[in-house]
Amino acid sequence: MIQNIAWAIPFFPLIGFMAIYLLRTKMPAKLAGGIASLMVFLPFLASIALFFGVDKSATVTLFDWISVGSINVPFSFYIDPLSITMMLIVTGVGFLIHVYSIGYMGHDENANTFFSYLNLFIFFMLMLVMGSNYVILFIGWEGVGLCSYLLIGFWHKNTEYNNAARKAFVMNRIGDLGFLLGIILIFFTFGTATFTDVFAKASILGSGNEVITLITLLLLVGAVGKSAQIPLFTWLPDAMAGPTPVSALIHAATMVTAGIYLIARSSIMYSLAPFTLDVIVVVGLATAVFGATVGIFQNDIKKVLAYSTVSQLGYMFFALGLGAFSSAMFHVTTHAFFKALLFLGAGSVIHALGGEQDIRKMGGLRKAIPTTYAVFLIGTIAIAGIPPLAGFFSKDAILAAAFEHSKVLWGIGVATAFITCFYMFRLLFLTFAGEFRGTTEQKHHLHESPKVMTIPLVILAILSAVGGFLNIPAIFGGTEAFTSYLKPSLGGQTFEPSHVEHNVELITMFVPVLVLAAIVFIAYKVFVAGKRIPADDRTERSGIVRIIYNKYFIDESYSFLFVKPYELLSGKVLSWIDTKLVDGAVNGIGTLMLRCGATIRKVQTGSVSLYLFLIVGGLIAMVAYLWFI
Repeated sequence: MIQNIAWAIPFFPLIGFMAIYLLRTKMPAKLAGGIASLMVFLPFLASIALFFGVDKSATVTLFDWISVGSINVPFSFYIDPLSITMMLIVTGVGFLIHVYSIGYMGHDENANTFFSYLNLFIFFMLMLVMGSNYVILFIGWEGVGLCSYLLIGFWHKNTEYNNAARKAFVMNRIGDLGFLLGIILIFFTFGTATFTDVFAKASILGSGNEVITLITLLLLVGAVGKSAQIPLFTWLPDAMAGPTPVSALIHAATMVTAGIYLIARSSIMYSLAPFTLDVIVVVGLATAVFGATVGIFQNDIKKVLAYSTVSQLGYMFFALGLGAFSSAMFHVTTHAFFKALLFLGAGSVIHALGGEQDIRKMGGLRKAIPTTYAVFLIGTIAIAGIPPLAGFFSKDAILAAAFEHSKVLWGIGVATAFITCFYMFRLLFLTFAGEFRGTTEQKHHLHESPKVMTIPLVILAILSAVGGFLNIPAIFGGTEAFTSYLKPSLGGQTFEPSHVEHNVELITMFVPVLVLAAIVFIAYKVFVAGKRIPADDRTERSGIVRIIYNKYFIDESYSFLFVKPYELLSGKVLSWIDTKLVDGAVNGIGTLMLRCGATIRKVQTGSVSLYLFLIVGGLIAMVAYLWFI
């Protein structure tokens, strides 16, 4: 039964992709959206069946794929609590986003192509999380990168969108090179890429082994690229060029968490590489702080959420570096709920305003689109870490690990949570509170989104509200069910639940909540009572505000260090080599052949007597040659 269910889970979205794409010119958009949604809902049901039907890990082999010498790579799936958790997230949240897209993209001229791409993405994402070895995982890894390129640049008539898609593709390839080198080193070291065999052999090498450290660092490079960590993060904010459902599916709930999944899946190896864990802590915390600070000054509703995603992914990496792999995966789960909700809520706002994304031109939408406001408020409270919503429990689990590891790291983590709270309520108040600041035409056309869009929002809002109860900590009488469920899959978990005194634990948990409440009040006083609107983009800024507003000039630095030298090299040096050497050689050979042909052509005089003379002469020469040898 497990084999049949596991085989069918990625098969359905693949069939959906092929059917919709091949018939994209012949079926209505709503039918295509319905088929695409069904092809994700069925795997969701199958994933639920696996959740209740699988007691321990199981490997499902479909067929022998690569067999060269001592290297054997089967095409197989690994079903365990970690993969089932990711399958439920991918198919569950993916299904809601598919349904939402029926309303959001239904009038697009290429809607059917869009739905086919969404199904293809789900197929590759399932391959990524279900693969039993690093090679199958890498297939899914590269597949979601391809789909990301197709979906970010879906509105390809806009040059900026194409550039954003290209940027995402290129920066992911940088990380993928590290991942590929890591897989090669795994083969050379262990002779296999199968998870169970690799982890068993890695454990024998012991902690601090140089080869294990190098392998984990190479895999980390891939994870940094896919999960948008410093320094390979700049593609994610630009990826907001894609349709809003793409932002929700790929850049909030699923694809960007692939790096976290990779490290969690390889937790045994990472627990044997303390140096790599320290690197992950630094990278994750720096990314969390960077994304949060930049989010304060963003005025595009999707860009605010994009930098929020960068920051939250940094939080997850922070947890991984602390050895709290289950806490990282718990935040992956809750983040999938509330960030998908926030992106789709932003899409509902954009839909109501006819495409407007600047929050300075919004305001007063609470009464015009009440359902969107209600769900957006829930998503904002959840991501801010205010109890009892989901973000409170998942962030607290990470901060608890940080508190036992280092009080300084805990302090930085808490400060980042405070910044997150401020910019998210800034976004909420500027969008929904006060008076409407848009045009008269926009105000006239304000309307709530159709039910096909609002129902997924309500479901995600419910999940964002109650998702934290999946892992209630012991201090509240819970059993930390989520952590217990994942424990068999995370053999490298180095952080255990807190043994701090209850009084200290309560203080570290609820004092920040009081500060969060104060921050909400400050944001209200500034943006609602004070009616403060962010300055125009043309306004001169100075000092640290100018640096943060311009995103620390990271893009400009990359352009100066990498893009411009590359353009100079390709525009000057390579063009000279191409025109002078390559073209010169090709044209020279062509000219030589023409001249040789012209010379030989002179032999063809048209005289029959000459031809007979040459034939006889040739025969005499052949006879003489044969006679004398």
